[in-house]
Amino acid sequence: MAGHSHWAGIKHKKEREDKKRGKIFSKIAKQLMSASRRGGKDPSHNIELQQAIDKAKDANMPKDNVERAILKGVGELDGVRLDSIRYEGYGSGGAAVIVDALTDNRNRTSAEVRKIFDAHGGNLGAQGCVSWNFDTKGLIILNFDDSSGELDVEEVFDIVVEAGAEDFQNAGGSYELTCSPGDLRNVCAVLEENCISYESSEITEVPQSYVDLGSKDGRKILAMMEELEDHDDVSNVFSNFNLPRELVDEMDGGR
Repeated sequence: MAGHSHWAGIKHKKEREDKKRGKIFSKIAKQLMSASRRGGKDPSHNIELQQAIDKAKDANMPKDNVERAILKGVGELDGVRLDSIRYEGYGSGGAAVIVDALTDNRNRTSAEVRKIFDAHGGNLGAQGCVSWNFDTKGLIILNFDDSSGELDVEEVFDIVVEAGAEDFQNAGGSYELTCSPGDLRNVCAVLEENCISYESSEITEVPQSYVDLGSKDGRKILAMMEELEDHDDVSNVFSNFNLPRELVDEMDGGR
């Protein structure tokens, strides 16, 4: 890739904090319902559902809650029908932003998402205005401090490339590995076979190009992204911004 968006790492740290507060359960339940409704309840034939189940396990979500959410999604239990909506727009400094939401009230969610964009110097755009700049990829975040210590970076690189990784780069304190969505489960299995631990794996939107922001715009877009993430109806937020080093260090020190 031509660069590195800082949002993936920041978002992952935020998810760890959300797990501690327990607020992530409701978001995962919605993702389970939506994924099962679109692709069925068999995770072996529904990679989106498998990813949601993996998130639920990682967050220690009770098995009964997971099963109920899946059954609601396929209509075998009574539940609220959720619609999937994708919003696209720009944050402060011109960074592209994609917001995926699951809602039972489109008008309410649209108005609230627009308000968040406006409040932080951003603006919503038309469908497709920024999504052309993103590719759907599998993303795995590695942290070598948590690995076996037996392998160096070059050896890990050789292993993951042979397993199907398309890109492998230093993301400041961790490494980000990308692959095609269909190869994600196989790459994770190969990592586990070689005792290489990873912090997270998911299907995400990876930018083709990046926007470098100054401190002022960086603070604005971080505030906007975190408010979007905290919204009950929002399931995912993607962007293509890079932060100045001093702001990255400040974020790392504050978490």
